[in-house]
Amino acid sequence: MYRFLELHPNARVASLGGIAITTKAPDINLTLQNPSLLSPEMNNQVAYSHLFLFSDIQAGYVAYGKHIDQVGTFSAGIHYISYGNFTRTADNGEKIGTFTAGDYSFNVGYARQLDKNFSVGGQVKFIYSSLEAYTSTGLAVDAGITYHNPERLLTIAATLNNVGTQLTTYTENIKEELPFSANVGISKKLANAPFRFTITGKQLNRPGKLLYQNPFRPDVQKDLETGQIIDEDLHAGKLILSHINASTELLLGKNFYFAVGYNYLRRWEMKLRDMAGTAGFSWGFGLRISKFQLAYGSASYFTGNSTDHLSLIVNINDFRKKK
Repeated sequence: MYRFLELHPNARVASLGGIAITTKAPDINLTLQNPSLLSPEMNNQVAYSHLFLFSDIQAGYVAYGKHIDQVGTFSAGIHYISYGNFTRTADNGEKIGTFTAGDYSFNVGYARQLDKNFSVGGQVKFIYSSLEAYTSTGLAVDAGITYHNPERLLTIAATLNNVGTQLTTYTENIKEELPFSANVGISKKLANAPFRFTITGKQLNRPGKLLYQNPFRPDVQKDLETGQIIDEDLHAGKLILSHINASTELLLGKNFYFAVGYNYLRRWEMKLRDMAGTAGFSWGFGLRISKFQLAYGSASYFTGNSTDHLSLIVNINDFRKKK
């Protein structure tokens, strides 16, 4: 339920494989996954990200940041997904109208620096879901802690995402769980080369439970004598890799980056029998032009199909006349 919360519209996050809790950058979009990344650099920053999904499904995120000295940094945002228009029909198939469906999360976050290296943050989400005549509301909380050491070019972070509950359900007496996830990540930039490498462990609250036996998988094998399905070999290596995202960034100053990411779980779930293609891989870039930060990200799900992510960031302070 509310699985849209796991889908991040931001271009940089998409290019890094779908999760970026250790990416230290002046981009308020990143705080949607890790609120402890909120920093004074995001004061009066406004950001918008848009995701073009399959079948005309579209999602987005708009956010604003405000820093108050001696208090901390705040954020407010709206995360949404629109599933488009649907044809309403009667029992006999007669068309009698149309309806829409969408999910929305209204977020308020806060973070502060504990000392030179550590910061903590939290975020509250009020969730509203409308699927034709069925509606639901929920409340969730994110929490994060980040260790950032600029001298060692090292960042380590841990987050708990979507801890919460349904407030009202779609139907009576059927209460569903939110997509809770515990994550840990580490990023290291090379001292003498413009590269940063990141490894993130995701959904660690479900150790070894992300892969599953699927009797309808295209490459499933059967016993020729009994016709019984032969269980897939979900050995320890695959179970561990299903929790891992890996990514690399090429950082050319503060004005340009190029990133590639690899999501093993996505590749496992979406690959075809004879043609895995680029499923699970992602890439993107970002650049600063005058007062604007622009970014593009592409994530491949299966052969011939990928998502496009666009992001725009501006800081209101840059448009004010300097005294």
